[in-house]
Amino acid sequence: MPNSKDLPTHQQDTLELSISLLERPSVTPDDDGCQDILSSRLQQAGFDCEFMYFGDRDQSGEDAEVKNLWARRGTTDPVICFAGHTDVVPTGDVKNWTYPPFTPTIKDGYLWARGAADMKTGIAAFTVAAERFVANHPEHTGSIAMLITSDEEGPSINGTVKVIEALEARQEKITYCLVGEPSSTDTLGDIIKNGRRGSLGAVLTVTGKQGHVAYPHLACNPIHAAMAALAELTATAWDKGNDYFPATSLQISNINSGTGATNVIPEALTAVFNFRFSTETTEAELKEKTHAIFDKYFADSKAKYDIDWKLSGQPFLTPEGKLVSACQNAIKSVTGIETTLSTSGGTSDGRFIAPTGAQVVELGVRNATIHQVDEKVEVDDLGKLAQIYEGVLEHLLLN
Repeated sequence: MPNSKDLPTHQQDTLELSISLLERPSVTPDDDGCQDILSSRLQQAGFDCEFMYFGDRDQSGEDAEVKNLWARRGTTDPVICFAGHTDVVPTGDVKNWTYPPFTPTIKDGYLWARGAADMKTGIAAFTVAAERFVANHPEHTGSIAMLITSDEEGPSINGTVKVIEALEARQEKITYCLVGEPSSTDTLGDIIKNGRRGSLGAVLTVTGKQGHVAYPHLACNPIHAAMAALAELTATAWDKGNDYFPATSLQISNINSGTGATNVIPEALTAVFNFRFSTETTEAELKEKTHAIFDKYFADSKAKYDIDWKLSGQPFLTPEGKLVSACQNAIKSVTGIETTLSTSGGTSDGRFIAPTGAQVVELGVRNATIHQVDEKVEVDDLGKLAQIYEGVLEHLLLN
């Protein structure tokens, strides 16, 4: 394991690389040269770097061309892959930022910039960790890999999922994957994500008949038709969760109807809702139960309903084992704290990697300011995170 006297070097190297990446306004799906910086460094460390492009170069929407980097050093198993994304969410009004979002600023012990927490510092930390590990162990067993996309914050259709499909097609398997997403809550390393809930989205459309509010018998109000079904939907207990996952939850995020006039019964209603589901239930079961609810209330209704479903990811879990243990031991060695396993939060690209059979965890900086104005991360955590990542490599490849 690295010892404390190495911390300043880790910190300086990680800080400098972080700044180089943060200076580039790589709003999804534009990588803006970040992956070129990474590949140049990784090649010097003996990595074979391959750029993979997916999507339509002439499109700017969901099918926009996405640049991805697959870098690997070594040809044998196990394959330890660091995964992350160089794209960031939009800044919003830059006038609301204390410091320009793409001018990395060190102030009050923090590094301020869009992407500082989510997740360019994580990428910088595992790049520095790999460089230092290779320098100290040039003849290491197994392989070190990096999967970097610029499509995580967007539709996520031409990024990690497509790279994984390409790797699977040529039978190139990842054994252990460490996703550098900001997992920590109160202090670096206090939380690692060893799984994620599934995400199933739905758009409900209820169609009635437009008419005058004074003549309801000549119309069919889709709002009235939907109310009872939506009430039961939100009151339903889908499962009780288990030792690793909380109970499945449903949230309605949008309801839209009406013409804007006070005397018109609208023709249609749309509602958007989302399930975050545990391993105690399945996509098929959620759909079946939802349709049963709506079928019950719409059986004798003049209104009709339709649901458009979209599965964003299945739930996955990496139980306690070699990868989880390596992370826990590395965190304890660097920070002195015991880490907690969690499956809370949203989705990540880990959902595309876990189904291949890889063990997957997420470990990164604090997530207190992700996607916010004045996103920032503690400067002191950067070197520690690089040390932790290097420690994980030592546990997996040297022991």
